Amino acid sequence: MQLSTALSLVNSNNVTEFQNLTDILSPEIIDAGLKENGVATIRKRKLPMENMVWAVIGMALFRKFPMRQLLNQLDIILPSGMPYVASSAVTQARKKLGSKVIESVFQQTQKQWNQSANHGNWCGLNLLGVDGVVWRTPDTDENSKGFARTGSQHGKASYPQVRMVCQMELTSHLLTNSVFDSVEVNEMNLALGLIDNTPDHSLTLFDRGFYSLGLLHRWQTTGEMRHWLIPLKKNTQYEVIRSFGRQDKLIKLTTTPQSRKKFPELPKTMEARLLTRKIKGKDVQILTSMTDPMRFPPADIIDLYAHRWEIELGFREMKQSLLDNRFTLRSNQPELIRQELWGILLAYNLIRYQMVLMATSLDDIHPNQLSFHGASMHIIHELTQLSFCTPGNIPKYTMNITQAAKQFILPNRRERKYPRLLKCSKDRYPVKKRNAVHLK
Repeated sequence: MQLSTALSLVNSNNVTEFQNLTDILSPEIIDAGLKENGVATIRKRKLPMENMVWAVIGMALFRKFPMRQLLNQLDIILPSGMPYVASSAVTQARKKLGSKVIESVFQQTQKQWNQSANHGNWCGLNLLGVDGVVWRTPDTDENSKGFARTGSQHGKASYPQVRMVCQMELTSHLLTNSVFDSVEVNEMNLALGLIDNTPDHSLTLFDRGFYSLGLLHRWQTTGEMRHWLIPLKKNTQYEVIRSFGRQDKLIKLTTTPQSRKKFPELPKTMEARLLTRKIKGKDVQILTSMTDPMRFPPADIIDLYAHRWEIELGFREMKQSLLDNRFTLRSNQPELIRQELWGILLAYNLIRYQMVLMATSLDDIHPNQLSFHGASMHIIHELTQLSFCTPGNIPKYTMNITQAAKQFILPNRRERKYPRLLKCSKDRYPVKKRNAVHLK
């Protein structure tokens, strides 16, 4: 029985609490993505397009397997007398599928999963994080033409690279959107592609590298109650309008002519709230659009910024746990690189959503308090068993996932006892010590 068929049968059985496994990636969502992009299987093939969607997801779930073994593992080859397909046939099927189908499936599923995840919130706002990550691609002529290489004083990188900016819900680690392009494209320009799909009544935490008044103003004014929080850029000039407290002020920022040219809707001045707190002997200044001191208490706002690191943990989970530290992608062509990246994001969300269901079976446990490495290994193992069991036994396997949730609870995070230190890189040549005493 095919994996996709097994998943679809779970919804018809009401025995298990984990019965909505088919909602993770139902055949209807896959069919809608294929029709939306004009991709369909006209005649019966060994690799139909709806099954190739699972193949792209499997490239992330089973990183160690070569493509031909992966297809057999997922049991997605239609029986026609030959138990395998040629590598060229797999590449042709992936080219026909394209990247837009996987992107469409990702967008549909993330909306469905985030709506049903019942996220926690702060003062009625969902916590989101935005940050960037770089992926490296195989060094082929096609990838070199499609993607640039980073450079330094020592020369250019050995691999063409892709720059990605993601938006993540911080309590569940579910991705809500992503934009990526060649590494030469700036992160702030990529972040503009996230604005339209950002949910209302949300608070987005930015790294200081995203400081752009044009970006922040458009982020705030595009929807309803779309707030932002970002560290104040060093040497920023501002004027204090009102003081809510000794370390809580309403300020006015002056925009530049260059930014107003790029963002025509940007006014000459922009109001924001500046909060300051001394942490470990250092002044930390946070800038935010939440200017109402009665609704948004200052004591909690600076502490919120620590949650921005959740998205960094998400990137680590994708690169180290999901892809098993294989940092170079598989595909040799730009379009297939885009397809593979959307497949990685979709596979990551698939596992994360099942971890959300795990957390619902536990008391006072959030999904980000579960070990991604341990839970993902268990979930992937259980998913592979679905293609080998009968429909009557599927609830038994899916129930094991929620029953095993307790063993994946992480211990409380430790506070750093020592400050971060920048270690000197090893020198190629020995260093001559001064005042050395030479014995005769």
